[in-house]
Amino acid sequence: MSEKWLRVAVVTAMILLVEALCRIGIIPRMVMIAPSDMVVELGRILASGQFSADIRITFTNIAISTVLSVLLGFAAGVVIYSLPGLRNAIEPLLASYYAVPTFVFYPIFITLFGVGSASIIAIAVLLAIVSMVTATLNGLDRIPRVLRKTGQIYRMSRIKTALLIELPAATPYLFTGVKLSVAYSFIGVIASEFILSGAGVGYAIAYAYNLFENGHMYALMLLVLIVVTVVNTFLNVIDRRLQARRQR
Repeated sequence: MSEKWLRVAVVTAMILLVEALCRIGIIPRMVMIAPSDMVVELGRILASGQFSADIRITFTNIAISTVLSVLLGFAAGVVIYSLPGLRNAIEPLLASYYAVPTFVFYPIFITLFGVGSASIIAIAVLLAIVSMVTATLNGLDRIPRVLRKTGQIYRMSRIKTALLIELPAATPYLFTGVKLSVAYSFIGVIASEFILSGAGVGYAIAYAYNLFENGHMYALMLLVLIVVTVVNTFLNVIDRRLQARRQR
């Protein structure tokens, strides 16, 4: 059995097991509803448009956070790479960055941006940007010297060398940073909505939890899982193609 089908089989078996445990009452309905009920409830709330505004807000914030993280992270990575002294000073901090709980800064962001999307996006960017900086440094480090020498032989300008030689060569490594930025943006936005927002999927999940509305809560959680899985699968397909090209 291939790795892909084995993964599908394992996930399917786990879903069926949870379904059975919920149906026979080992898992009480007050604790968790059956996966099939989650699907039905998700279809109902999507058809009714009850949480359409929350869904739109959340995924808009995730998209903005991802774009800002990728662009700012790439720019910062290029600057740090071009200044060895700065890199020597900053690299140890980058290595230990995720040991710092980013959410401790949320009072600062509330003071600066107020309660709402701006603060949420700021936290998500703060969480995601370092992965792009690290990926950029890694990608630039791994560009074969022969490629840069080729640019010199053809007397290419610095900009042409960067755009036509260095950027394509570093792309497989840069895309790893993009994938991580997407993942951290999802985490940062949805987690922030639990504490910083009066709207969004994270807020709606927390609100449903406090009111014991398990149907809404699990349906929205299922929506997040589905979207994350689809996005991650799409990014993995692109990543495999880039890695295959790199190994040629």
